[in-house]
Amino acid sequence: MSPKSRVPAVLRGLSLSLGLSLGLAGAVAAAPCGNTADGFSAWKAAFAKEAAREGVGQRGLAALASASYASRTIAADRNQKSFRYSLDKFMKVRGADTIVAQGRKRKARNAAFYASLEQRFGVPAGVLIAIHGMETGFGGFMGDSAVVSAIVTLTYDCRRTDFFRPHALGALKLVDNGSITEATKGAKHGELGHTQFLPGNALAYGVDATGDGRVDFYDFADAMASTANFLRQKGWKPGKGYQEGQPNFAVIQQWNAAGVYQKAIAIMAARIDAG
Repeated sequence: MSPKSRVPAVLRGLSLSLGLSLGLAGAVAAAPCGNTADGFSAWKAAFAKEAAREGVGQRGLAALASASYASRTIAADRNQKSFRYSLDKFMKVRGADTIVAQGRKRKARNAAFYASLEQRFGVPAGVLIAIHGMETGFGGFMGDSAVVSAIVTLTYDCRRTDFFRPHALGALKLVDNGSITEATKGAKHGELGHTQFLPGNALAYGVDATGDGRVDFYDFADAMASTANFLRQKGWKPGKGYQEGQPNFAVIQQWNAAGVYQKAIAIMAARIDAG
């Protein structure tokens, strides 16, 4: 006879009832994801409890409460055509030649700054400049979507809830520490600043390069240092190659999951560094 079978029937029934009650309580606490705006408010209320348990403070929770369902973000998430292009077409569409030409000029103008980043993090200028040019046209357009609303909407959406959840929590914590506000604008998927950090990564890898006590991803120096730090922390090997098949290409893959993007960054970076 097993130990479980020796428990009196009444106690076994009580234990089973208690277990079911706790399971139901957990189910009620976690609102289901959704593919439309219906249910978004209820989901936010449930997610607020999770966020509080994860250490999000009052400012972050207030930003969550005021977040709106981002219809444009959902439309963009379902229509990412450019990443299905061939490498040649992708580079033409994204203006690779212009990025390289402008990137060389930027490297020459800020040689000491980029040299200091390479000395500190081991990442060469071409890689950082290529990412900067690809993501925002060197800061020319950093997005027009509310970061918090976008990332919270993607977490609520059923397609990739688990992927975006840590970034939603990251965004709320960035509100808490003053790096962003509920009104801060970024890309449609919630990426922010000069190099379009996802919020969870911004929280984890942000660097205060200016020494003002605040990591500001809309400040050029903070953004570039943070990008270099991300790559180094992801395993960048100073002095090693970064083209496809070389040691540091795997680190570029950590920045963006699209193969054509990764290859384009590596190619443009080499052209910038060679200029």
